[in-house]
Amino acid sequence: MTTVTGDAPTTLRASRWRDPAVWIAIVDVLAILLAVSLPWSTSLVAIFAALMLLALAPFFDLPAFLRTLRRPISLAPIVLFALALVGTLWSDAAWGARLYAVGPTAKLLVLPFLFYHFERSRRGEWVFAAFLASCTLLMVMSWIVAFEPGLTLKAKEEAVSRGIFVKNYIDQSQEFTLCAVALAYPVITLLRERKVWQALLLSAIALSFVVNLAFVVVSRTALVTMPIMVGVFGLLHLRWRTNLAILTAAAILALGTWAASPSLQWTVETFTRDYQLYKEYGAPTSTGERLEYWRKSLQFFMDAPIAGHGTGSTRGLFERAATGPASLAAAQVIGNPHNQTLNVAVQWGAIGIAALYAMWVLHLLLFRGNDLTNWIGLLVVVQNIFTSLFNSHIFDFHEGWMYVLGVGIAGGMVLKARAGAPATSS
Repeated sequence: MTTVTGDAPTTLRASRWRDPAVWIAIVDVLAILLAVSLPWSTSLVAIFAALMLLALAPFFDLPAFLRTLRRPISLAPIVLFALALVGTLWSDAAWGARLYAVGPTAKLLVLPFLFYHFERSRRGEWVFAAFLASCTLLMVMSWIVAFEPGLTLKAKEEAVSRGIFVKNYIDQSQEFTLCAVALAYPVITLLRERKVWQALLLSAIALSFVVNLAFVVVSRTALVTMPIMVGVFGLLHLRWRTNLAILTAAAILALGTWAASPSLQWTVETFTRDYQLYKEYGAPTSTGERLEYWRKSLQFFMDAPIAGHGTGSTRGLFERAATGPASLAAAQVIGNPHNQTLNVAVQWGAIGIAALYAMWVLHLLLFRGNDLTNWIGLLVVVQNIFTSLFNSHIFDFHEGWMYVLGVGIAGGMVLKARAGAPATSS
């Protein structure tokens, strides 16, 4: 006969907290909460990211983590952060500006930890599902706010675009575009397996994202990059005849959507309008400002082509290059040239460009498999590369975290699958 003492429940609870599988589950839950909060809040993302890293500590396997660090996919983002840190030494900006400019690269240091953890966890798919569910809820709120603008959480002076419940239309467009195109792979897979109802459900969700982008609000960056992302999917996963049929159908659908969507017409027409106003009058339109930023940034790069002007130097350079009345594009002063390559080139020259492109290439090569995890990881990198033509999306908070989460989690899952090691879980 076994006697159960009063200390048994306490002992059981203590032993449970000494179980590595419990802490793996905790980190997984925090990663899920981080993904859920990303479309809605910046503060919660920072909180859950910090808690997730802390939860790794109790059973942190240092030798295994060091092996992860030695992989090029981990070294590349660390090098980019280190370059930003060392670049403060030759910058002529105030030290506050130098250190502030290091901050946007710090999130890249989370990548090795995500590789390390999700090479051991089996809940990576849960994080992606949570992000999809969160974006779907945001899409529902976007439709509601489109018809009832007073329900937005944005301040009235900030809510310049209808259909924006939180954050801004650029972040929202990036999320909806990623989710819509990412769902193409499971839809095709389900149809090939003759699981029609599941395929129809995911197709309906993907189509809802696309319709929202077409009829509510869309960023011009998403409008340009979404066809590229769809094209990548077609090249990798569809036969050429299927691609031709889809291309024809897409062209017909695009013409119909264009005719029916004033919002889409306005977004496209602003390209030409903004360019003409800039060329004729030097007006600081969105397109004009970008062209002005890029022209000046190229000159800054040519002035210091090897190591750049140092971390945080961008704003000072634009201040000194500003000319004419404040109402002109040439007089605008910014700290971000709205192009990831130029942002890096101005501060760290050709060395920085090499580090940035090495990271992108290494992460692209990581996702060479033919499954959903590889597709998600590849799509996140492709989206970041092409949207970074018009923005500094590695350094931007929201899009940067989309990259870190997508590449880090999918990368860890891919590494685990290649190693063939069993997952540890509760």
